[in-house]
Amino acid sequence: MIEGIPAISLATLLSFAVKLFFTVAALVALYYLIMGAFEWLSSGGDDDKISGARKKITAAVIGLIMIVAVLAIAWTLESLVFQENICFGISCDIKIPVLLEKGAIKWD
Repeated sequence: MIEGIPAISLATLLSFAVKLFFTVAALVALYYLIMGAFEWLSSGGDDDKISGARKKITAAVIGLIMIVAVLAIAWTLESLVFQENICFGISCDIKIPVLLEKGAIKWD
């Protein structure tokens, strides 16, 4: 550890990676949505270009809905069901108690 810089735990690092993944996925979906809208606006009435843009917009909206749904389910499980005793890295640092107990996993 470098003086003045706190050590980062593996749970904190993995939780950051999970949050980063969802953030990047949402940004990519938004970019895809904007690109589809731009293609639609610049299509000039061409049916093939409009169809391609519509598919792109539909895919982006479905992707955003899936991201929000996964985050909502994970948040609900962490907060309400497991009461932050088990965490997936969304609302609290990754925490799986069974894996933390000594001798919990037996390799036969």
